[in-house]
Amino acid sequence: MSRNLIPLSVAATLFGGTASADVPNVAADIAPLHSLVARVMQGVGEPSLIVAPGGSPHEYSLRPSEATALQEADLVFWVSPELTPWLEGAIATLASDATVTELLDVDGTMGIPFREGPLFEAHGHGNEDDGEQDHEDHAEGDQHEHDNHEAHADADRHEGRDHGEHDPHAWLSPDNGAVWLNAIAAQLSAADPDNAGAYFANAAAGREELATLSAEINGILEPVRGRNFIVFHDAYHYFETAFDFPASGAISVSDASDPSPARIAEIQARVAEQDVTCVLSEPQFDPGMVAAVMDGSEANTGVLDPLGSDLEPGPDLYGNVLRNLATALADCL
Repeated sequence: MSRNLIPLSVAATLFGGTASADVPNVAADIAPLHSLVARVMQGVGEPSLIVAPGGSPHEYSLRPSEATALQEADLVFWVSPELTPWLEGAIATLASDATVTELLDVDGTMGIPFREGPLFEAHGHGNEDDGEQDHEDHAEGDQHEHDNHEAHADADRHEGRDHGEHDPHAWLSPDNGAVWLNAIAAQLSAADPDNAGAYFANAAAGREELATLSAEINGILEPVRGRNFIVFHDAYHYFETAFDFPASGAISVSDASDPSPARIAEIQARVAEQDVTCVLSEPQFDPGMVAAVMDGSEANTGVLDPLGSDLEPGPDLYGNVLRNLATALADCL
């Protein structure tokens, strides 16, 4: 959903627009997106963060201060209802007069379909086909894996996967981050023409920073390319695609529920068969689940944090989230 979304070409004409009374009140859903908004607003104002660090975006209860921030917002930026399904109703109730931008809907954003099943093929990454099609492409060569996929389809639906067309973890692509910086600057400039120059200059500087960061991350990952790893849940498809660094599978389809015993057994087999050297969890998950998958394996373990739950919210958080993912991967591998 995007309400009152101003095309970039139109917003850019507002550089010399008439004066606005005040810097708009702005709210953003998760810390990485809040960081991008904060980068664009740097030196002008500060956005409010809706989902506190450490909170799950999928299920969250607003604090009074966060509800107030939504109620007072002139602009709201959020990723998508697939990531924060509860927020759609909160926006409709509390921010009905705000300009609301769903970033996954912004022109130029790369949307990657969900993968199905716990086991990924190395060449099944990217944005060409969805996970189901990838699987069917391999059905003739691996009927056993096809049967496993079908057997787990119902289990996947019971593990919290009630989703739309695209994986919502799109902020983990720096290319999407760069697109979103422009879209954020356009919306802010439309609401606050006096500061349009600052918004677009900050967005341009932010895009340059992301280009430098991408080169840095490729350098971090280069020494360990080709090694196999498993993630706790399938949240990293955008990062894997951006840096050509595919995972071998996910312990759980969703971070909203525990994996089934059958899934754990299938992942254990993949760990053994493909010489997986690293299994990566996340801060909010039970370490015992990773221990169950690791039973009998000598693979290393590590922790990935796609939301930056232990980082200070602000303009630097987004880059640090991506950098920390690369570092954690390289250290584990």
